[in-house]
Amino acid sequence: MLNRGKSNILGVLIDAVDYEGAVDIVVRAARERKPAAVSALAVHGLMTGVLDREQRFRLNQFDLLVPDGQPVRWALNALYGKRLPDRVYGPNLTLQVCARAAQEGLPVYFYGSTPKIVAALQPALEGRFPGLVVAGAEPSKFRHLTFEEKTELASRIRSSGAALVFVGLGCPRQEVFTYELRDLLAVPVLAVGAAFSFLAGALPQAPAWMQKAGLEWFYRLLREPRRLWRRYLFLNPAYLFLVALQAIGLSKFSNRGRPPARELLYG
Repeated sequence: MLNRGKSNILGVLIDAVDYEGAVDIVVRAARERKPAAVSALAVHGLMTGVLDREQRFRLNQFDLLVPDGQPVRWALNALYGKRLPDRVYGPNLTLQVCARAAQEGLPVYFYGSTPKIVAALQPALEGRFPGLVVAGAEPSKFRHLTFEEKTELASRIRSSGAALVFVGLGCPRQEVFTYELRDLLAVPVLAVGAAFSFLAGALPQAPAWMQKAGLEWFYRLLREPRRLWRRYLFLNPAYLFLVALQAIGLSKFSNRGRPPARELLYG
């Protein structure tokens, strides 16, 4: 089990952990019913914190930011010698946490994505992990929530008996959601991106060799060019350039952000 602490990548504090270390942190908090904000960050998610000081503040309040993308893992290894053998990929992290939750009888809750994907996700995971207790599952409303809706959602999740919550709203909405509901829910909340779509069978995953080579972004770009071209063709080169500046010491990136001026809860 590896847990080598947080390190500054372009001002965002990423945890140098492996799957076992991340799962242990999440399950321990779930068992003790303690709040914990967790996100699996690839380049896109990390860059939202670079470009937006309020988002950087939110991310740096998270209890656990795992290196979801290979380029994020590579940066941890190159800049800090963390020697991480693999990334901590959101869909795989979801599976491993669900496996432990099933073993320990910890009820889980799923929030986000579309009604069709949520309807497929629950039986897919229950079939894979027969002991898994799903306390609840509901799709995104794809809009900002009112204060009353936010309060009712938190109450529903707490009343369900869930010991941990998975959120699949896409970046950066899911990180905002997790930051703003962390203390209201008082259980671990995991922002896992496209994991819902992948695990429900609605979206194919990149071949293993592409994932290992850090080319998952290219596979996804080919699958969804209209939606993703700006993200990958602008942010990926910018990330590499900025990491190079940090590596050679030409730029230092402060982890100080700016507290959000208002809530942006998107559900």
